[in-house]
Amino acid sequence: MADPATIAHTVAPEAIEPVLLGLTAEGWVYVGITIFLVLALTVFKFPKLIAAALDKRIADTRRTLDEAAALRAEAEAMLADARQRQAAAHKDAEGIIAHAKVEAGQLVAKAKADADLLIERRGKMAEDKIAAAERSAIAEVRAKAATAAAAAAAKLIAERHDASADKALIDRTIASLN
Repeated sequence: MADPATIAHTVAPEAIEPVLLGLTAEGWVYVGITIFLVLALTVFKFPKLIAAALDKRIADTRRTLDEAAALRAEAEAMLADARQRQAAAHKDAEGIIAHAKVEAGQLVAKAKADADLLIERRGKMAEDKIAAAERSAIAEVRAKAATAAAAAAAKLIAERHDASADKALIDRTIASLN
């Protein structure tokens, strides 16, 4: 085996660390971090800066939430207004439909009355034409009858009266005139 002094000598230099004011490198790292934290807390006031940043972030978030709430309220108002307008439009449409039905009923009734009046007028015109045709036929028959009667009377008179009978009739008529 090896000599214990040699072994101790080889192991010892690796285990020796530099020391300054009684602190090793690890101790000085802790001191540096402590100084940094003390400076950050006292001189640079990092907690206040962090708190201010957080407060600003909270205020921004609140403002955004308030804007969102305002937008939601506005949207709800617009929705309510749209529903109200839709209800009014539906009510107007129902009124228009009811009015149109009433007008359609009136137009149908008027058309029926006009048709009945037209039928009555046409019937009366047909009756008047029939009556006129009847009168014309009667007048024509009377005229033919009168013509036939006059012809028959002339024939009878011509057969029964001669020139001497005519002379006597004329003499009587002249005598009655005096």
